Amino acid sequence: MSTTSTTSGASPEGPAPSWRSRAIGALRTALVPVLACTAALLLLTAYTTTGAAGEPPARISVSNGRIFVPLNNASTAAFFDIKNTGAAGDTLESVSSPSLRIAMLGRNVSKNGVGRMEPTESLTIPARSEVRMTPFTVDVMVLDPPQLSVGNKIRVDLWFRTSGQMTVDAVAVPAQS
Repeated sequence: MSTTSTTSGASPEGPAPSWRSRAIGALRTALVPVLACTAALLLLTAYTTTGAAGEPPARISVSNGRIFVPLNNASTAAFFDIKNTGAAGDTLESVSSPSLRIAMLGRNVSKNGVGRMEPTESLTIPARSEVRMTPFTVDVMVLDPPQLSVGNKIRVDLWFRTSGQMTVDAVAVPAQS
């Protein structure tokens, strides 16, 4: 009987892998988690660069909506109390209503002792504060208002930069002098 012996050191599965093959295999195995971590780091960096990361949201609530019953058909004003209990400010950018033809933010401006309303683009609502609209500060100017009687309710949409749209009712009240 003759026996055959193998002296080459090769296993029955094939030749033993060289150190280069093992290194390439290890690199391929490590490449997937390294790429995943790099992608996550890049996304987190982009998120924080926008300024949104870590900034708590504004918490806006609107109350005490009222609109003056117009003394004439030319114009009137609406007023709201806007409270922000959040740690970040927000901005009221516009107002709209299907019942009001033309509505815009306005600010009382005094010039040479005479006050008048001028349109303003926005109204900042600082963090942890309340802004109360009055005839002497800021309001919603309404041009060509509808016929209103005391107690009528008008639905108004307030559009905030970060808090989005808030729909509230303004109750018609007698105009103050």
